[in-house]
Amino acid sequence: MGILYQPLYITTTFLIYLSLILVVPVLCVDPFTQALLSLKSEILDNSNSLSDWILPSSSTSDNIHACSWSGVKCNENSSLIIGLDLSVKNLGGVLSDGQFSVFSDLVDLNLSQNSFSEKLPVGIFNLTNLRSLDISRNNFSGHFPSGISNLDSLVILDVFSNTFSGPLPKDASQIESLKNLDFIQLAGNSLSGKIPPELGMLKTVTHMEIGYNSYEGSIPCEFGNMSRLQYLDIAGANLSGSIPKELSNLTNLESLFLFRNQLSGKITWEFGKIISLSSLDLSDNLLSGPIPESFSELKNLRLLGVMYNDLSGTVPEGIAKLPLLDTLVIWDNLFSGSLPKDLGKYSKLKHVDVSTNYFVGSIPPSICSNGVLQKLILFSNNFTGELSPSLSKCSSLVRIRIEDNSFSGDISLNFGNLPDLSYVDMSRNRFSGGIPSDIALASKLQYFNVSNNPNLGGIILEKTLPLYSLQNFSATNCSISGEFPPFGRCKSLLVLELSMNNVSGIIPRSISNCQNLVCLDLANNNLSGQIPVELASLPGIRVVDLSHNSFSGSIPAKFGSSSSLQLLNVSFNNLSGWIPSKVMDSSAFWGNPKLCGRSFRPCRGPNGLELGSRRTQKLAWVLITCGVVLAITAAVFGVFYFRRRGKGQWKMVSYSGLPRFTANDVLRSFNSIEEATDMVPPLGGSDCCKAVLPTGITVLVKKIEWRSERMNLMLDLISRMGNARHKNLTRLLGFCYNKHISYLLCDCLPNGNLAERIRTKRDWATKYKIIVAIARGLCFLHHNCYPAIPHGDLKANNIVFDENMEPHLAEFGVKFLIQLNNGPSLAKVGNERGEIERAIKEELYRDIYNFGELILEILTNGKLSNAAMSLQNTSKEVLLREVLDENDVAPSNSVQEERKLVLEVASLCTRVRPSDRPSMEEALKRVSGLKKQG
Repeated sequence: MGILYQPLYITTTFLIYLSLILVVPVLCVDPFTQALLSLKSEILDNSNSLSDWILPSSSTSDNIHACSWSGVKCNENSSLIIGLDLSVKNLGGVLSDGQFSVFSDLVDLNLSQNSFSEKLPVGIFNLTNLRSLDISRNNFSGHFPSGISNLDSLVILDVFSNTFSGPLPKDASQIESLKNLDFIQLAGNSLSGKIPPELGMLKTVTHMEIGYNSYEGSIPCEFGNMSRLQYLDIAGANLSGSIPKELSNLTNLESLFLFRNQLSGKITWEFGKIISLSSLDLSDNLLSGPIPESFSELKNLRLLGVMYNDLSGTVPEGIAKLPLLDTLVIWDNLFSGSLPKDLGKYSKLKHVDVSTNYFVGSIPPSICSNGVLQKLILFSNNFTGELSPSLSKCSSLVRIRIEDNSFSGDISLNFGNLPDLSYVDMSRNRFSGGIPSDIALASKLQYFNVSNNPNLGGIILEKTLPLYSLQNFSATNCSISGEFPPFGRCKSLLVLELSMNNVSGIIPRSISNCQNLVCLDLANNNLSGQIPVELASLPGIRVVDLSHNSFSGSIPAKFGSSSSLQLLNVSFNNLSGWIPSKVMDSSAFWGNPKLCGRSFRPCRGPNGLELGSRRTQKLAWVLITCGVVLAITAAVFGVFYFRRRGKGQWKMVSYSGLPRFTANDVLRSFNSIEEATDMVPPLGGSDCCKAVLPTGITVLVKKIEWRSERMNLMLDLISRMGNARHKNLTRLLGFCYNKHISYLLCDCLPNGNLAERIRTKRDWATKYKIIVAIARGLCFLHHNCYPAIPHGDLKANNIVFDENMEPHLAEFGVKFLIQLNNGPSLAKVGNERGEIERAIKEELYRDIYNFGELILEILTNGKLSNAAMSLQNTSKEVLLREVLDENDVAPSNSVQEERKLVLEVASLCTRVRPSDRPSMEEALKRVSGLKKQG
């Protein structure tokens, strides 16, 4: 025992001695350096950014060792650490509370642009000398901790782009203690709840960004007390209600960004008092009414953005006289009248976008008089007249979009004077005079579209297609004639569209120069000769439409092996031989009697029979005989049928969004509704199927039959349906018809309907979005169409979703069409107009009732679909409880009041007496303002 004990004693003594030798230098290290070494040991440093955070081998100084380390700032005598900048060092991990407790004199702390995660250490809020705290662009999460009010010396607070959630801490109510705060940045998190009105007590703040969160409620009117505020950004924050007029008290405000919310009501005229305002963006809200005339007083305004609202009226003339205005973006509203005649005369305009409104008149003559205009976007209005001469001298112009208007005259742009022009869209106008010859001088032009100018005329010049940068050239339906030009150098060309013209000649073999070509559409021309094998050999070709020409010879076999080809249409030519193995719908080869193979028609041998066995040949004879008999029978029946029915000649009407097909093009896309495949359930009494038109567009086809004496009446309604364009309505693209029948061609949206998704649980924001979208679409039909268009069949089946899950109203007007046809004959109606007006009024009331039904169905995930019955037979408290249970809302949750108000709208819309129901305009206002009231 003693023998074993002695070595053990000696070993233990040696280890203790050795540890003392090693520990002594550490014990001599100052507490600041120790704390930073501890911090380094706990965080992740994947880039070795803190490699210089090491102890020296020996030190005789009493100063802080860490003062020489990167990111560490000390006072003059190196006795205190006053700054710690660890920004952009690729650091990560979790910070603990104790890591900062020793730095009580810290003035600046910057942890930005790293990957720190989980909760923010509360200990940071004990650093009461902090003047700047920047933790932006990290992954801190959880609730933002209490304690911010302790930092009464704080000047800068930057919390941008983390994942903080929940409401701001309770001590935000004591935030007035931050009497030095100048900069506050809370944007880009997941903060919720109402914005604390106490933030309005921060009278020293000059810059505040708190948007891109998920708040509830409205903008606190107390923000009007922040007298030094110069920059306010609350964009993308789920705010509702009106914009408080108290913000006009911010007389030092230079930038105000409130876009991408659900703000409603009118823009207060008091904003004209904020003379210092330079940037104002209220886009993507639910604002209505005009642009206040008082905006003419904002002499420092550079940016005015109110796009994507429901604003109306004219643009005040005084806007044109704002001397510093360079950006005017007011697209997708309900503006009308002419643009201010002096727009561009008094300011250096750079960007003008007034698209998708109801403007009339011409382009202001001085739009580019100061020579800096880069973007002119005017599409989808009612502009007329010739192009402004000032545009031909606007050398700064980069982008011009004036499609879907009624401009006329020559395309007089003088491309040689526009060296930076890259995008031109003048489609769907009334231009004439041909494609300008100087287009070859547009060296940077990438996109050029003049389609659907039926009187344009002219030819395609040889120098047009080889433009060095040209990627898209579209001139469909322009009455262009002449021979197809050679391609030259066209390595950038991706899309070439020349359909529905009078172009003749052959497709040059030089098309092989266009190695990046993706789409070639030459349908409905006078082209002839063989289809060049070079076209089939292009490596990226996806769409080729050569239909309705006079091509001859065979289809190049290389089309069959093309890995990129998605659509080949060679119908109605003089082609012969085998169809390549690439599978296409048989309609792509119709009108070529000498083509055979695949699923089209059997190829036949020298004896005229299908190639194959004798049994097959005998069967062929039988089938041919039967076919002849059936054809004769069908012909006799057809003559009898048409004599009896007298259907007459088919006609075609196309609206915006549909190429100008002929009626034959459409009818060939489906044999008859009764025989069509891919049937969908009948809706509203009309037959309905999907059809693929010759260019590959998939549409929903609705069959409507009518009595000849009712045709004009129904055509008038269809015309109004076709011209109804709103972001929450499906589009009627066109229709073909004769004296007894019509086929309506409608958008086919990809994401199904509400009925299919009604039992899917959604958050309140999503449900609210759907309800508002339905209200907006219905309000447009009732109040922006004249005469009003009743939907007639509003239900979950008829709410469909586009690729962005935006709701659209489908089937609007269809049921009313059928009612018009089935109504009493003209002989029995004393005053037809009065009868129709009464019928429309009744249907509008029914729409409003059905809207109330839909609200309840959406709120309860489809469990309650009879709003009137539920509201009449169940107390509102019980019904509200059902709604809250279905939406997982706690009784004390602030959104409870919002659900209650939604139910109130449903209740109003489903009142027994139709005259007691609100109009859709009133219902939309109530729904849009719910969160303000809640």
